[in-house]
Amino acid sequence: MAAVGEPGVLTTARYGKDKVRVFRVVRDPESKVHDVVEYNVTVLVEGAIETSYTQADNTVVVATDSMKNITNYLAKVSPHVLDPARFALHLAAHLLARYAHVSAAFVTVEQLRWARIGAGSGSGEAAGHKHAFWRDGSENRFVEVEVARKRDGDGAVARVAGGLKDLLVLKSTGSAFENFVRDEYTTLAEVDDRIFSTSIDLRYTYGEVDVRLPRDEKGLVFGEQNLNKNEGEDVYAWEDAKVGALAREITLSVFAHDESASVQATLYKMAQRVLAENAGVETVRYALPNKHYIAVDMKYIGVDNTTPQNAEVFTGVDAPSGLITATISRR
Repeated sequence: MAAVGEPGVLTTARYGKDKVRVFRVVRDPESKVHDVVEYNVTVLVEGAIETSYTQADNTVVVATDSMKNITNYLAKVSPHVLDPARFALHLAAHLLARYAHVSAAFVTVEQLRWARIGAGSGSGEAAGHKHAFWRDGSENRFVEVEVARKRDGDGAVARVAGGLKDLLVLKSTGSAFENFVRDEYTTLAEVDDRIFSTSIDLRYTYGEVDVRLPRDEKGLVFGEQNLNKNEGEDVYAWEDAKVGALAREITLSVFAHDESASVQATLYKMAQRVLAENAGVETVRYALPNKHYIAVDMKYIGVDNTTPQNAEVFTGVDAPSGLITATISRR
């Protein structure tokens, strides 16, 4: 509430800890096999915290350093730490169970790609090395989780999104761009065969799911049993690892095999397939920036390197670049 004479009023407030770097090793004592994950975690909360802004009242503040410590502790004790969506749900639910004045928790987990050295790497170990890994490209997977108390105070609701970013792809043919608007501003030539390259960002969302908050003394016991569902109904957000893997596979397959008339048309086909093959996904959003490769003009030396059938030497151009985005929602 604004004090008398103040020109503004606090309408929203959210705070927390950003860029919490977590690296976790999970060791199987019998097989001696190790699994690893590396996360960048953001934890934010809302609730009865307005007086910390308006009255300098820190008694309602859970320190952001405490949020970092909670994140690290959950990474140690959570049985879900190897799955970013389940870990994020566990962390958000714990914050609400622990702090009664917190009404909503927002957890974003970005997962860096570590792959086991092994099959196909020349190591001679078909199943992969037990404890050696390599960084599998710059692409990152992410999940965004919001767990909010219901207004009637009976439980909470979770909203989950997943996706990937910086998936760099290229194909050297199978792409065209023709019949676009031509007027006095147009200098771009039409082309029926070109390099198509982009850095894919994908975000998809699930429907809401009811959540029963942990009820043990420390607010730590959490699992699929805490997600309310009807008999025979799947909680798709709990299976985000499978959904994300399939969405990635679909994205790559459509990109590779589509005879692309435009980035827009290929994007639309990707999204429709993600919706068609993932019943629990409600919306799909892609952002596809063009990574241009321009054929080098060699007319100065009498060589044709610009017609599509003869273009073989290109220069990569970072900027300016086209940016094509769209969200496709389930009917």
